[in-house]
Amino acid sequence: MAYGSYVVMKDINANVKSGSVFVIMGTSGSGKSTLLRHMLGLQRPAQGDVLYDGRSFWGMEDEARRAQLRNCGVLFQSGALWSSMTLAENVALPLIEYSEWSSADLKEIVRLKLALVGLNGFEDYYPSEISGGMRKRAGLARAMALDPEILFFDEPSAGLDPISSRNLDRLILELRDSLGATIVVVTHELASIFMIADDSIFLDADTRTMRAQGNPNELLKYSPDPKLRSFLTRGEFSANVKT
Repeated sequence: MAYGSYVVMKDINANVKSGSVFVIMGTSGSGKSTLLRHMLGLQRPAQGDVLYDGRSFWGMEDEARRAQLRNCGVLFQSGALWSSMTLAENVALPLIEYSEWSSADLKEIVRLKLALVGLNGFEDYYPSEISGGMRKRAGLARAMALDPEILFFDEPSAGLDPISSRNLDRLILELRDSLGATIVVVTHELASIFMIADDSIFLDADTRTMRAQGNPNELLKYSPDPKLRSFLTRGEFSANVKT
């Protein structure tokens, strides 16, 4: 991954298992969100490729690429809701653009998506009228509107208090278990990493490489890598990690 001649990260080689929660972790500036943009097709790798079910994303025809992207849902850091639209209108937008549901069916689908994230009854609220945690959940409902097989979350806990963050983590696990969705999460929050990750990779900003892949609890137990262990045991959280 590069911007011109500046290499952000190199030698990344990882597989994301279907139906799992896959965490991209690392310190600030290590290229976590940049990697997410590459996986989503928003940036093209300077070298290498992104494969979906063994198919080269960049080798696909344009229409096939668009179809693949419609099978992905994204929750952005801020929620990225349209402030002039109600929650129902925000969730309905991708359905209006990419499906042919009747108005009655569309309304029911939107209601179900909001109920799935705990926002039943908030259809007519505007983003400014709800809390930050609720905006994140509304953004998640919109990401799920088209029933994608893959959900991408960019720092979902950013700006949330610990209770809201933990509730969002629980929701992520519920979606994995109930929908069978594959979930890719960018985060540096240790509590979230240890709670939700089935698998993870660790990006190191100094060497600009991927230094490890595995379940973070297993990595903490067995990895001899001092940088990885330092990342996974930093701050007051280290005393609470079971090893």
